[in-house]
Amino acid sequence: MQAGLYCEHGFCHVLKGEEMDYNNETVPQKKKGVLGFLPGFLIGLLVGIVVLAIGTGVTIRIYTTATNRYLVVGPQNVNQASGDDVLDKETVEKLEELLAYVDLYYNGEYKEEDIRDALYKGTLNGLKDPYSTYYTADEYKELQVSTNGKYYGIGAGLSQDAKTMEVTVSKVYSGTPAEEAGLKNGDQILKVDQFKAESMELSALVKKIRGDEGTMVHLQVYRESTGETLELDVERRNVDLPSVESQMLDNGIGYIQISEFQSNTAEQFRDALKHLQKKDMKGLIVDVRSNPGGLITSVVDILDAILPEGTVVYTEDKYGKRDTYTSDASCIDCPIAVLMNENSASASEIFAGAIKDYQYGTLIGKKTFGKGIVQTIYPLENGDAIKITTAKYYTPNGNYIHGAGIEPDIDLDYEYQGPEDEPYEMQFDNQLQEAVKVLNDQIGQ
Repeated sequence: MQAGLYCEHGFCHVLKGEEMDYNNETVPQKKKGVLGFLPGFLIGLLVGIVVLAIGTGVTIRIYTTATNRYLVVGPQNVNQASGDDVLDKETVEKLEELLAYVDLYYNGEYKEEDIRDALYKGTLNGLKDPYSTYYTADEYKELQVSTNGKYYGIGAGLSQDAKTMEVTVSKVYSGTPAEEAGLKNGDQILKVDQFKAESMELSALVKKIRGDEGTMVHLQVYRESTGETLELDVERRNVDLPSVESQMLDNGIGYIQISEFQSNTAEQFRDALKHLQKKDMKGLIVDVRSNPGGLITSVVDILDAILPEGTVVYTEDKYGKRDTYTSDASCIDCPIAVLMNENSASASEIFAGAIKDYQYGTLIGKKTFGKGIVQTIYPLENGDAIKITTAKYYTPNGNYIHGAGIEPDIDLDYEYQGPEDEPYEMQFDNQLQEAVKVLNDQIGQ
């Protein structure tokens, strides 16, 4: 076999200046003059690489066309799923048997497309990872709408417990149909029309809530503070939700609440920060309570505006590949407090973890949710998509917080100290008032 390139377990290796016999023993070549050998070797190597690349591309194309399978090449010694292992002969025969029973005996209407979608969803469900899922084309469109922050809906933020599947209203936005209908923060969604909230993933439930502009959606909610089960009809309207709200409190303390890290959140945050700084801000409270997370690029851009130069978070995939996200030298030069709770997850924890590791602020509230993994969305050929867990993320000091969460500096249960039947007011929020006290003490030093 001539010297050049050979492939082993998906990797190509260069054999330089030697031949390999059929027993894989090295056979020395005859010596050649350096001046005569080098140009010929480089030209030969270049031609070999080009030919190999073309040949590999043609081979993969022929393989995928002939077998209708994808050829995936990855590093050695990494656990990889194989279509041949999962869809073996026995499994395919079992599927055909199930479909035969359905065809012969099922007394009802069904769509073949729905069965295929269920198979796709089941494939991802088999990972036993609540964060990995398959989206139909329609579901993927809804997901894109939610990350862009504009849709026909009711104007409420929802969160779902990954274990119990309980759905809770985390935020009712001002001037929206949800507020007009009487929905309140903390309400538990029991039903959306005839659909039970706990029977589906949050993205699927949100799809039921959204719809054509001007139509109505019926919500059944449980309000723990009064023990009531309420029936609310809410109109769907064009809702452009801000993910950032801000205001200046007493003594020059700025307050910024981030409800979710969407594609436009960093821009909204920077605008809010500039507005507060123009009012001579002396301290800053950033509220990420019940923030379920969002885009890692969004939270990184926000941390870049706050922290000094350095790493703010890094991720590692199954192959050990590391992606590091950094901040530049420009930063905020005033005391900072971060409000967080048990429903602060994912990107919210990236935010809190970076602030904690840099010792750049005081964390107040409860230990965070503990989601230290990253999902990536891969659009597929027919407009559908999959979201799968692709990496773990680590705080700047290398802490992996999945399942552990981030501990606050001041552990404080939330207690609203105002009238329960009255609208929320900041002065009665004990966690917020603790943050104000901490910053006032630091400003006075």
